[in-house]
Amino acid sequence: MHTTIGIVAHVDSGKTTFCEQLLYHTNAIKKRGRVDHQDAYLDNHAIERQRGITIFAEQGRIDYNGHVYTLIDTPGHIDFAPEMERAVHIMDAAIVIVSAVDGIEGHTETVWHLLREHHVPTFIFINKVDREGADVDAVMAAIKKDLTPNALLFNNGIDTFVKEWLADHDEQLMEKYFADELTENDGTAKLKQMIQKEQAFICMSGSALKDEGVLDFFETIVQLTETTFDVNGPFEGKVYKIRHDNQQRLTFMKALSGVLKVRDEFTFGDTTEKVTEIRLYNGSSFTTVQQVQAGDIFAVKGLATPIIGDMIGVTEANPAQFEMIPALQAKVMYEGSLHIKELHRIFREIEAEEPSLRVVWNEKFQEISVHVMGTIQLEVLTELVKDRFEIDVHFGKPQILYKETIAAPTVGYGHFEPLKHYAEVHLKMEPNTRGAGNTFSNQCHADDLSIGHQRLIEKHLFERDHHGLLTGFPITDIHFTLLTGRAHIKHTEGGDFREASFRALRQGLEQVENVLLEPYYRFKMKASNDHIGRMMSDIQQASGTFEAPILTEDTVTLHGRAPVATFMDYSTQFAAYTNGKGALSLQFDGYDLCHNSNEIIEQIGYNKNADPEYTSSSIFCAKGKGYSVAWHEAKDAMHCEVTEND
Repeated sequence: MHTTIGIVAHVDSGKTTFCEQLLYHTNAIKKRGRVDHQDAYLDNHAIERQRGITIFAEQGRIDYNGHVYTLIDTPGHIDFAPEMERAVHIMDAAIVIVSAVDGIEGHTETVWHLLREHHVPTFIFINKVDREGADVDAVMAAIKKDLTPNALLFNNGIDTFVKEWLADHDEQLMEKYFADELTENDGTAKLKQMIQKEQAFICMSGSALKDEGVLDFFETIVQLTETTFDVNGPFEGKVYKIRHDNQQRLTFMKALSGVLKVRDEFTFGDTTEKVTEIRLYNGSSFTTVQQVQAGDIFAVKGLATPIIGDMIGVTEANPAQFEMIPALQAKVMYEGSLHIKELHRIFREIEAEEPSLRVVWNEKFQEISVHVMGTIQLEVLTELVKDRFEIDVHFGKPQILYKETIAAPTVGYGHFEPLKHYAEVHLKMEPNTRGAGNTFSNQCHADDLSIGHQRLIEKHLFERDHHGLLTGFPITDIHFTLLTGRAHIKHTEGGDFREASFRALRQGLEQVENVLLEPYYRFKMKASNDHIGRMMSDIQQASGTFEAPILTEDTVTLHGRAPVATFMDYSTQFAAYTNGKGALSLQFDGYDLCHNSNEIIEQIGYNKNADPEYTSSSIFCAKGKGYSVAWHEAKDAMHCEVTEND
């Protein structure tokens, strides 16, 4: 049997120290390392050791009582949250570490939300009970209030308190309890079920640094979790990480069913690739094996096509969607002798490992930009490029990543017919609910356009981000409906429908009001009552909103949301006026209306008519010659009948 357990927490909760103790006690490592001694086993990258934080999700492999456990130590810093999120997708169970001193922090809530969304059975270890100010009861109260009312303190196993708790949650057990017939086995069986259904969350306390309670906690998890996988079915695997080892690509995945062997082949589009090596990793060391089976976590060589989030061995599967999306963009600054296109290739390699970077190449200015979560990530990127490629780069000041959408429905028309080419597309465009992204439906009849061409149009709409008219930033939250289109039996070439689709999209945008969106944070601020006036005033000045204050005798807590642009540097200011005693947590909360649209549009200065990649005009042909028709005249010139739907 095989179980994958992820360790997640807010930064500095003691997650890596906990992993070290667990690996040591289960004989996976011979010597315990420490973050402050720069020798932690799973923080094996020089940058991690130097900074004392986890940046990359690494795995340790434990053989315990005839069962294999893969332990995944994930980053706790918000700048590296996408790496943590990708690991969540392959966890069978999770351990959330919470500091007994600091309690529930911003990133803890983010992590909890992700685990609930992916239905990962979760255990909580309340760490640092040896520290001054530790208060397990207060932390338990906060867990029940902010995370789940179904948290259960389990320090003494299935004692009277736990039996009472179980009786409260199950009528059959209540009858047994009052008849004094509720056994430990009954309790264990029921807890197993409840944990799997996310109806119970076991909490235990201890100190990872002092090695108190860690092994007891792990043995409780062993006792209360069960994983089953189908090893007899066809092979299916999920890619969760890409790395490069001396220019050789390693594709890390989890086997969800079946068996994978060296020399097995997979087809991706027109390409067939063969698994040439399978590795089982424990930290930075590995062993090679000839096969793996459902439940295993491993890396393979030989596969160059799959990207993170892909399913392997599944014919029809959508790639995984990720929530942790960067809200900033920074330009790469480079003054060396390396050709800019080679530097672009290097950043593409890094992007394969960290897809949230979304490397952007600007052909006109010959510039590279990357999407990032924050300034710490940029510092780490600088070190990574230097360490791995011996290249000195730095980055411009991070800018906010804006998006655009439309305020009303419209129909876009695109026609592309220079000599010996032909394609026409009619595309209905409607505002989507905020945060839904771009979606697609099809009303085109196969008599008008072949299924192949219909799929091609859908593919082109989703193969890249499309520039909006206001700033050139990507459009989002639009539902596209393909109404109709036309091809020519002789003259339609590859790429014609891309041209017609892009022109239809752009022509549709021209006809309606376009709206600028900006990223928002959801915040939670807690400080002394003395600061309530300052806190409310600052939020309003930052164009934020807040709910009714929650007041106690000494403190005030404010929940609300504010633009990333006005709030991303606020923590320093907040710490200063609360003398470091206030608590501020920020979570990315999607996109909403920009608070200063006109100012941003003017500042960016995008000229929609001078974008080399997009035009809203259509191309028609007469007397063997192509000619352009402006967007406002395009509808009347279309070859397909403009229906009532249009």
